[in-house]
Amino acid sequence: MQARGLSKEYILGKDNRILVIPGMDMDIQQGEFVAIMGSSGSGKSTLLYLLGGLDSPSGGEVRVNGRILPKGQDQNARFRRLTMGVVFQHNNLVPGLTLEENILVAAYLVRKERKGARSKVFTLMNELGIGHIKDRFPAQVSGGEQQRCAIARALVNDPQIILADEPTGSLNSAATRNVLETFTELNARGQTVVMVTHELEAACFARRVIFLRDGEYVDDFPMDPAGAGSEKEKALFLIPINLKND
Repeated sequence: MQARGLSKEYILGKDNRILVIPGMDMDIQQGEFVAIMGSSGSGKSTLLYLLGGLDSPSGGEVRVNGRILPKGQDQNARFRRLTMGVVFQHNNLVPGLTLEENILVAAYLVRKERKGARSKVFTLMNELGIGHIKDRFPAQVSGGEQQRCAIARALVNDPQIILADEPTGSLNSAATRNVLETFTELNARGQTVVMVTHELEAACFARRVIFLRDGEYVDDFPMDPAGAGSEKEKALFLIPINLKND
């Protein structure tokens, strides 16, 4: 995944323009687990949405596997369904559908042959520990279980890339660790994970951390997976931000 000269500007009025991403070059390699960090308003989620084709850039381009993201909304959605899985902060589950049905909807969007889709969904739900509640509605399960359903929905079509926007922002510590360990396992299987977060604990699970400030690429560095969660790693995270502030 490559970004070249990527920018995003919002026009709120005749003389009111907000430049969120002023122009960015960035590379994410196949099989990486990348955390994008920064304070509120730093452009983290905007960048993720641009990388996933969920929002259109004002300038520059994004390439996935050497192919420029399509400009047309329908083409873009089709390409994203076949290549990426998106986990939103607030999961965006359909309240009137069961957990199983929420995932099946995503499967049916891609599979021409629906036979076997239900079996795959049930297997995936079991792997994520929610198979026993497949017939419950979102309001009947915990926040962590809802988020695992959202992860299953993102994974059902075997995406090469998983994009996650603050996936643990509304979860308790136990559910947070469960979700992050799930991402780690998926990455170990070869799937690329790009996660936006402001939480040090979450970023500790990534293999590389990218820092943003005011929409600009401040710094990035690799992480030792053996040191995930350690106080040493957490202290290291603060160095680029403190240097920039000084």
